[in-house]
Amino acid sequence: MDCSSCLAKIERRLTGIGGVREVRGNVIARQLTVTVDETRVTETVIREEIGRLGYLAQPVELGRRAPAAPETWRSVQARRAYAAAALALIGAITWLGFPDTLLLSVSTYVVTVADIWFVLSALVGGWNFFPKGLASARRLSLDMNFLMTIAIIGALILGEFFEAASIAVLFSLAELLEAYSVDRARASIESLMELAPQSAIVVRNGHEVTVPASALVAGDEIVIRPGDRVAADGTVVQGASAVDQSPITGESMPVEKARGDTVFSGTINREGHLRVRVDRRADDSALAKIVRLVEEAQGAKTQSERFVEKFARYYTPAIAAVAVVIAVVPPLLFEGSTSTWVTRGLTLLVIACPCALVISTPVAVVSGITAAARHGVLIKGGTYLEALGAVRAFAFDKTGTLSVGHPAVRSISTIVGAEDDALERAVAIERLSEHPLARAIVEEANHRGMPSSRFEVTAFQSIPGKGARAKLNGEEHLIGRPSLFPSAEAPAGMENGGHSVVGLARSGTLIAWITLADAPREGAARAIAELRRLGIERTFLLTGDNDVTAKSIGAAVGVDEVRAEMLPEDKLAALTELKARYGAVAMVGDGVNDGPALAAATIGIAMGAAGSDTALETADVALMGDDLERLPYVVRLSRRARSVIRENIAAAIAIKAILAIGVPLGYVSLIAAVLIGDMGVSLAVTLNALRLGRVRG
Repeated sequence: MDCSSCLAKIERRLTGIGGVREVRGNVIARQLTVTVDETRVTETVIREEIGRLGYLAQPVELGRRAPAAPETWRSVQARRAYAAAALALIGAITWLGFPDTLLLSVSTYVVTVADIWFVLSALVGGWNFFPKGLASARRLSLDMNFLMTIAIIGALILGEFFEAASIAVLFSLAELLEAYSVDRARASIESLMELAPQSAIVVRNGHEVTVPASALVAGDEIVIRPGDRVAADGTVVQGASAVDQSPITGESMPVEKARGDTVFSGTINREGHLRVRVDRRADDSALAKIVRLVEEAQGAKTQSERFVEKFARYYTPAIAAVAVVIAVVPPLLFEGSTSTWVTRGLTLLVIACPCALVISTPVAVVSGITAAARHGVLIKGGTYLEALGAVRAFAFDKTGTLSVGHPAVRSISTIVGAEDDALERAVAIERLSEHPLARAIVEEANHRGMPSSRFEVTAFQSIPGKGARAKLNGEEHLIGRPSLFPSAEAPAGMENGGHSVVGLARSGTLIAWITLADAPREGAARAIAELRRLGIERTFLLTGDNDVTAKSIGAAVGVDEVRAEMLPEDKLAALTELKARYGAVAMVGDGVNDGPALAAATIGIAMGAAGSDTALETADVALMGDDLERLPYVVRLSRRARSVIRENIAAAIAIKAILAIGVPLGYVSLIAAVLIGDMGVSLAVTLNALRLGRVRG
């Protein structure tokens, strides 16, 4: 089962069986899911019906993947193709060496030694099509196997032995190329699965034991050494290290991990030793979910695929009907050569085969979706891959999307002493506090690379709702809200618009004001600027936050329009308005609070989805990390994918149309029809689709 026409044939057959409720297939995964009424139909019946169509069905446990199929170039079909090619080559050599050696001459039949080799080649290669072709004939189905069976047998009857062998060999090779295209797409998905290690070092009763990764359960503690891949999603309980998360989130730089931080299956520990508590089984990890969603995504049909399949339903019988007319009418009415016109009819039957046409879109879709997954972007279907390229406006949530979602130090205004000295004193106290503003001050010091504090902190005392006091090297210090310093005047207006102000006093003397606010996300401004360069007409910030804060973040990142103090229903109304104005609109949010807005947009894009089940479920597209600079990449990828899909469809239809016109004029031979119309098209569309993997991130 290597193309959607094969799948459609199986689906139609099974759907007509009483007791079969639903049939869903996946060409790339080579899997079929059949929902049945077990009181009316059994697994054996389903397998027998599929077998009657010429396909082998093997049951797979629900939720498990199908076992790997034999490598395309080593399959039974491939061996028949090689044998047929070898026999045809022997025939060609014999004909060149002994062209006039006759074995038989009866009426119009003249058979040479070379012809025997060609006949054997046609029969061996044709056996790849004959059983399925006969099954199709019984159902009066004009599929590829039926058309090839008629073409090969017809050529043999006409005495066109070399042509019959050529059809069998070349079409067998074309089928292998199509199977190889599917294998490449499947391999790109399986390469994601291979990111997760097969084993893990787990601590059991104080000893380190190597176990299969599939045996890990929540609560296990695993050891991750430098260079190891993480075997399961979990939380760091001991150690610190830089972890390469690019396989999951697409981040280019390793991320520092310490106690309490989350790590994902498939990521790579670069430096130190880590001990990680397993939070989820390997089958439930973020990586496993990505693989499942990518497999499901490539199984969904795009608008282009539906067009091609509909086109093929009319194209194939139409060309087949013309082939019959071409083969019958000229000899009957115009005294044309029966052999010549029947051969031309057979040539049209070859061109009528839809496989190369219907594979033109799926290979591009799978190539695009798996390329995106490698860059930390999960696209949940070819429909969304195509639709992204048509987006003309982007709407963004603020908190957690364009902003980091937590306070950060924006400025330090010193009254006495140097800025670094004030920050070092503040950090010495705030390290003992769990308040979000305290953590932000500590993060600022870490960001600046400040060394360990030179202060000895004693007599620390929290002042609930206001701040804290402590002695630094025996000297009294006070830090907290401006209300702790009634005699001092805080910076004008800084407590408005989402800013928070913290004062720092030393021995009763105010020495600095520290201003904090939700900061723009790193890379947000660059992402929006790049979207604008890509031709996105307008960007919007839609937030429930106050107007001053929203405009501050909006100005910092460069959005075109800010709409603040919006309720969820206001966001829905705004998206309806934007879709009416721009047609296709993408909404970018955190995937949790923005669920309704994401659903209302043409394309819903969730941020930081690697650790969020909700984000993976609600969004059409998920950025596995928090990197907004993935957005321009996915827009470029979508546009390139749309272009590749259209090129593939146009090229496949155009080539077949030109060949079909050339056949009755005598310009196209049987060999050319196979070599160009099927084998050539299959190879061309596959190579064109593989270009999507080179779209820069």
